[in-house]
Amino acid sequence: MGEVELSCRAYVKMYLHSCLFPRCSINGLLLSSSSAGGAVCVTDCVPLLHSHLPLAPITQLALTQVDVWCAQTQQRIVGYYQANACASDCSPTPCALKIADKIAEQFESAVLLMLDGSKMSPDDRVPPIVMYERRDSKWVLKDKHTIMLRQWEETQAIASQMLESGDHALLVDFDGHLDDITKDWTNQTLNTKIAELSSPANGNI
Repeated sequence: MGEVELSCRAYVKMYLHSCLFPRCSINGLLLSSSSAGGAVCVTDCVPLLHSHLPLAPITQLALTQVDVWCAQTQQRIVGYYQANACASDCSPTPCALKIADKIAEQFESAVLLMLDGSKMSPDDRVPPIVMYERRDSKWVLKDKHTIMLRQWEETQAIASQMLESGDHALLVDFDGHLDDITKDWTNQTLNTKIAELSSPANGNI
């Protein structure tokens, strides 16, 4: 399977989702706005849940709504991410494997990304991610050399800056939307903020 590139926006939102619910398992969907073929470019993510991750009806509802939104915005679901409640545990759970399998039925190059909560300090020099790909009907570790996160130091700095500024409180996951349907699970406000911080005018790429 080919290379996977993770955008600044996608990483920062996953990071903030995890930081917003530090004692919970969290999950979400990875999206791409690029055309099929070649490397998988993860350009965005949709934070889903921070409680009752294995609850199938809510997950199915979320997948359906995100699918509809993706069709309207020329995007597609290309993977799944999860962070476990225990920071040192970054092994895929049965729930993670089940949802990732479902995504792989629609997109054969789908990836499963686990956040390593024990390596999310600003001092850590490598991205705290463990990525899996589906091979022969099984999820296996992906070669680290095929995973790209361009401008990692800048991306890490933006994530830390937003956390320190309290911007993680702006993040809305699907759970939060179900509690208050006026909340925007597509996180356009947060996307704009990330774009502003990563623009060349602010010294970042």
